Amino acid sequence: MPGRTLPTLTKAEVESHNSAQSCYVTIGNSVYDITDFVEDHPGGPELVLEYAGKDIKDILRDEDSHTHSDSAYEILEESLVGFLVSDKLGPNGQAQKSNGDVQINGAVNTAVHPRTGMSCEEDLSKETDFSSDYKTHKFLDLNKPLLMQIWFSGFSKEFYLDQVHRPRHYKGGASAPLFGNFLEPLSLTPWWVVPMVWLPPVAYGTYLASEGFESSTTLAAAFLSGIFLWTIIEYILHRFLFHLDYYLPDNRVGITLHFLLHGVHHYLPMDKYRLVMPPTLFVVLATPFWKLAHAIFYFNWYLGTAVFCGGIFGYICYDLTHYFLHHQNLPLWYKGLKRYHLAHHFLDYELGFGVTSRFWDVIFNTELRLPVKAT
Repeated sequence: MPGRTLPTLTKAEVESHNSAQSCYVTIGNSVYDITDFVEDHPGGPELVLEYAGKDIKDILRDEDSHTHSDSAYEILEESLVGFLVSDKLGPNGQAQKSNGDVQINGAVNTAVHPRTGMSCEEDLSKETDFSSDYKTHKFLDLNKPLLMQIWFSGFSKEFYLDQVHRPRHYKGGASAPLFGNFLEPLSLTPWWVVPMVWLPPVAYGTYLASEGFESSTTLAAAFLSGIFLWTIIEYILHRFLFHLDYYLPDNRVGITLHFLLHGVHHYLPMDKYRLVMPPTLFVVLATPFWKLAHAIFYFNWYLGTAVFCGGIFGYICYDLTHYFLHHQNLPLWYKGLKRYHLAHHFLDYELGFGVTSRFWDVIFNTELRLPVKAT
């Protein structure tokens, strides 16, 4: 996609292209001109024209109709002509129609995605011009502590969500100030803290649980069950808690809590010290699951403990994977997952909630289809 100039279109503009002479369709926010393909469609042009000007994500995956292969999506990507947008809030807080010019770090660029202001994963690491960004967007001044700016901002929820999902990058790879005082170290967590803090309790808990199992095989099965349960918990937390987004109360309490929990990560996604969960926050989130595990397995404390320890081990793998996806040059078999997760940041934050895998995204129809890179 880099190097291509792609306009933005409103829903009404896409819907107007609903004939054999000009046929547009969408998948999410990507717009495709498939006019040349209408007559060549294996199922006949009528099936295509039925969805002209509409979104085709569901019909492409409809097993009763015909589940399309990856090659079909690759063909579509060759017909990508723009991105779908709705009314957006401008820097002055007023609604404005998109005219194809999208701002990124204070500059106008017509090749970026309108939802995030970026065109590719490399943009996530481009340093933001603090002064220009603040003058342009009137959001947060990266020269000053962020938390109090959010608290006293008076931002509407709509404006906040639009801006916090347009990634910025702090100079020199350092961390932007959050508190600006003695509390600052509490907001910064190096990746190695996660295994250092949580692997010993997992090992000890698994040892205690082993005393209630007659064989290591059944203990391993319980532990692996916990890891599997973590994968769905990871998906649920990311989708329904971290991205509560539009269900937020439109007030500074809700907005500030959202920013602290996950908004700051989308605002500064390449911040090395705000990529993994601080131990204190994880204790808060993990405590209900400890109680839940032993409530479900009330008849066997050892079984509940083994499953819980497996889940915590799954969390450790998740947090380390999350860090490595952002900051490590991964083996070839891992690069696809890296690209998939970073697209969640620069392309569409309302899809692609799986971090350690895209399994549950496929199951719940939230998979993020990656654009074919231009050669």
